Amino acid sequence: MNIHEVFEYQAKACAELGSPFTARVLRIASRLLKNDTPVSQRILNWPGDPSSGADSVPLRLAGALHSLVLSGQYPDLERLYPPNPSDDTALSSTIKTAFTTHSDHILHWLNSPPQTNESGRSAPLVAAAHMLVAKYNLPLRLLELGTSAGLNLRWDHVALDLQGRLLGLKNARMTLTPDWQGVVPETRTLEVISRAGVDLNPLDPTSQNDRLRLLSYIWPDQPDRLRRMKSALDLARDVPACIEKSDAIDWLETQLATPHTGALTVIFNTVAWQYFPPEKQKAGLKLIEAHGRRATRDRPLAWLSMENDGATPGAGLTLRLWPGAQTISLGRADFHGRWVRWDIGATLPAA
Repeated sequence: MNIHEVFEYQAKACAELGSPFTARVLRIASRLLKNDTPVSQRILNWPGDPSSGADSVPLRLAGALHSLVLSGQYPDLERLYPPNPSDDTALSSTIKTAFTTHSDHILHWLNSPPQTNESGRSAPLVAAAHMLVAKYNLPLRLLELGTSAGLNLRWDHVALDLQGRLLGLKNARMTLTPDWQGVVPETRTLEVISRAGVDLNPLDPTSQNDRLRLLSYIWPDQPDRLRRMKSALDLARDVPACIEKSDAIDWLETQLATPHTGALTVIFNTVAWQYFPPEKQKAGLKLIEAHGRRATRDRPLAWLSMENDGATPGAGLTLRLWPGAQTISLGRADFHGRWVRWDIGATLPAA
């Protein structure tokens, strides 16, 4: 696909995921790419793969523009962003001006890939955690691959309100309300003895710059997601987690080198594995399966994934368990956590 086709593909995806405004912005921006500004030149001559499956250039640009609004740097654009009304003519003129008057900011933003770290993805993770505790009756050791700011590392502080039924603590720091179809697992007490994550570019929830970056990638016509992101950032600020800057598979090998008897080790990733190079995916699969073969009843291993598997709708939810080498399909979930289709029964099957 050429760059204009990449922008159109991403615009359609944004519209399907409930953000018609971001779709408008991307289509307008695509029409403005005429090799006449440093921003246009950078995008039109992108050296890598600009598509959503690789460098996600359209979302980098959308995040750059939104960050100008959120930071108050460009009031003219802010007046055209939700909840304010706007027409395409005014939006096009203002974005075109941003390409020149705010080119340094936009070019800097284009250097880094989007890091949404969508906290709504915790919904299926929390449900799976309650089922895992019911099965093993052990505390949890959490290891997240592609953790960004670690917003999905605080499972024990997150509850689900599922059409009036609460899964988790009544006084949870954060409560998610996805559209849930399927059996609701029984509430268990989640004890997390350690939480750690890894990312090539980890973000700090206590940093104003990093908070702005995370908020900028939330689409501006989705206020519920913006509020949830702010709550998740506050929670991450208050509940410590060890997050390291490293290659995910190299880091995981170190983490798994020391067995943790008396705890369930849970490796998990949400819309991250697909961005690992093929050779790293192969090495990671080999590593996890090798440690799985050494798992025992008093030090079991689980691998929980929420990833784009090529099927629709949303992302596939897969759980692998050792000992026993089970692979269990849990169902599917919206990429932003708006809905969950939970296919598994009330309990996890025996090995």
